Amino acid sequence: MSSTEVARKAVTPQERRLTLAALMAVLLLSSLDQTVVGVAMPRIIAELHGLSLIAWLTTAYMLTSTVFVPIYGKLSDLYGRKTILVFGICVFLFGSWLCGASGEFGDLPLIGGGMNQLILFRAIQGIGGAALFTMTFTIIADLFEPRERGKFMGIFASVFGVSLVLGPLAGGFFTDLGMVKILGYNFAGWRGVFYVNLPIGLLALFMIIFKMPTLGRRVPGKVDYLGAIFFMAAVTPFLLGLTWGNSYGWLSMRVLSAFGASLVSLGAFFAVEIGNPDALMPLGLFRNKIFAVANSAAFLVGMAFMGVISFLPLYMQVVRGVSATNSGLSILPLLGGLMATSILSGFLASKTGRYKPFILGGYVMVMVGVVLLAQIGPDTTIPDLGWRMFVMGVGIGPTQSLFNLAIQNAVPPSQIAVATSTSQFFRQIGSTVGVTIFGTMLTGSLLVELPKQLPQVPGMSVAKVDMGEAQSQAMNPNRIHDRIAQAFDDQYQQFDRAYHGDKAAMDAVLANPAVPEGMKTKLRSGDVGNPDQILKGIRQALDHRLPDMVAKVERGTKVAFSNAITSMFKNSWMIVALGIVIVLFLPEIPLRAKPKPGEASDDDTPIVVAAE
Repeated sequence: MSSTEVARKAVTPQERRLTLAALMAVLLLSSLDQTVVGVAMPRIIAELHGLSLIAWLTTAYMLTSTVFVPIYGKLSDLYGRKTILVFGICVFLFGSWLCGASGEFGDLPLIGGGMNQLILFRAIQGIGGAALFTMTFTIIADLFEPRERGKFMGIFASVFGVSLVLGPLAGGFFTDLGMVKILGYNFAGWRGVFYVNLPIGLLALFMIIFKMPTLGRRVPGKVDYLGAIFFMAAVTPFLLGLTWGNSYGWLSMRVLSAFGASLVSLGAFFAVEIGNPDALMPLGLFRNKIFAVANSAAFLVGMAFMGVISFLPLYMQVVRGVSATNSGLSILPLLGGLMATSILSGFLASKTGRYKPFILGGYVMVMVGVVLLAQIGPDTTIPDLGWRMFVMGVGIGPTQSLFNLAIQNAVPPSQIAVATSTSQFFRQIGSTVGVTIFGTMLTGSLLVELPKQLPQVPGMSVAKVDMGEAQSQAMNPNRIHDRIAQAFDDQYQQFDRAYHGDKAAMDAVLANPAVPEGMKTKLRSGDVGNPDQILKGIRQALDHRLPDMVAKVERGTKVAFSNAITSMFKNSWMIVALGIVIVLFLPEIPLRAKPKPGEASDDDTPIVVAAE
């Protein structure tokens, strides 16, 4: 935008401070939502009966937020950072309200039940959430040179760390509330994990509107809507194919068609982007080796991180039997390690002007953490799990801010917005693919482990296992007792009918491999003696066997989930190893510092704000 179109003024120190405070509120809002939902997820899917769709609770949010990240980067160049950030917060809050209301009004036309509703509304929430992280780090890049920026990345990591502490606590608190009555309305506690966004979001919105100047380097151009459409058309069927693989078979027509549609759409996406001056993802940026290598490594660490953080609460609650609140507290070692090293690496990067040693060291520690987590089992204690998670967090910390810093330092200031949004795009698509792949591996392992670990209960079949029901049982031992007691009652009634001449019941008893052969012989010959005395003995035997069978089913369910989750962790080491190899090829250039008085700056476009 030319000087004749709008008056411009330099950002003052006071405006910088107020802007940073506003951005901290935005970052708190965005990161709190991610951590608070993760803890409540096992309870949500248990009540909405959707374990088979568990990956889509996160994937739906990640998918939309990933697609819209590059769009918001371009829009912020056209209309200013503040306008895009305000829009993003409003959409995010609207989506949060809808998520909290999922399933409250029964099945909805075209959408279906509560789980389908929640997945759709999480997608709406993601459309707004895409603007929060992207605009936060783009605005920081507008305000500070890379050498200064490292310190502020560390400060903002502390805000992220605060949310990582508060999120599990808030998520656990609301989840453990169960059903409460407020003003005559029955309120499911887990819904609070979405409604809590509203007061925080309104505070952030107020600060952005009234305290933040209209930052942005407005440039001519247009949004690449066609590229966004083709990209969504490429990613959506790819994720669907991953989700359908275990249910329909990886070589089924449905899955192969999904992958084929994804491949065709990806080709169309690249065809649209090549030579497009307003490309959604400027392919010319990949000629910058730092940009290409850093984004590739960030993609892989995003896969590994989300694969671990998304399913650890499931292990805590299902395998270890801890409450949602305590499962949130149990994750604090990972979050503490992440926060500490993220802050430390940011300050060290600012002090030394280097970033590669800290990124590489972080990746190596992630590998150590993955190996340690792959060794947990159904009897692992919470303290034993805690130190393993801490090691994982120590490794993840430096990767949270330094990849962005390296990329922003490697591109001209005029490309900061598009480079930052593209970097965030790769991180989020990595997280999306990671959650989908790990979720697919988890459900696939459970289909094998549950029938293997569960004992044969008279009157029940393990040939077909409802994973959602299995999870609900593991989280509620009384439910296991009630189901087995009901199965035993049904079995007793079948014996009762058989001993009183019911042919269908007799055939069922004779076909039951668990019935002793001597009892079957007498039943066939009709020499049953005193039926009432025999039935009394059967009733006593079933009652005596009930506690032992309940314990075996409870143990088998937990072992099955433990084996499935640790198998998922074991498979992640290959992703981390590839990331380490890629980081070894990451070039390093010194971080740009603020020019001394009288020196020329690399930035030929001063930081400006549009006059209000």
